[in-house]
Amino acid sequence: MNDLHLTLQAQFPDDVLEVHNHFGDETAVVRREKIQEIAAWIKKNELFDLNVLIDLTAVDGSELKWKPRFEVVYHFYSVRKNHRLRLKVRADEKDSVPTLTGLWPIANWFEREVWDMFGIRFEGHPDLRRILLYPEFTGHPLRKDYPVNKRHPLIGPKN
Repeated sequence: MNDLHLTLQAQFPDDVLEVHNHFGDETAVVRREKIQEIAAWIKKNELFDLNVLIDLTAVDGSELKWKPRFEVVYHFYSVRKNHRLRLKVRADEKDSVPTLTGLWPIANWFEREVWDMFGIRFEGHPDLRRILLYPEFTGHPLRKDYPVNKRHPLIGPKN
């Protein structure tokens, strides 16, 4: 057991809000404003060596009455050390989360998907636009308050 989450908490005591390890899935919830700094540190620190951003997604906690409403979830992996760490940041509808595209270019696509599906903005993103849905689509369909039966016209080629 690496206890990466506890090491991270010791390194950033004011910026790691909570940690847990459930069945070996180490998780740290960090301050939204500090995600870039902490992500850069876990990438460069020899103990962590988290050189791969496996995934980035979000969770809408509105039905659970979360304050703030969303969690942005980052999954990191170390190829050399074969360990993982999950970081989470909390954000409200009006908040923006600092982009990680400068550290992991793949974050470009992941952040665009989260914007498209949840409407979470990423501050400093070089090209934040829809990636799965067409540009005229209104709303963000993975939000819990998105109308299930909402119909959108399909946008076809213009002749």
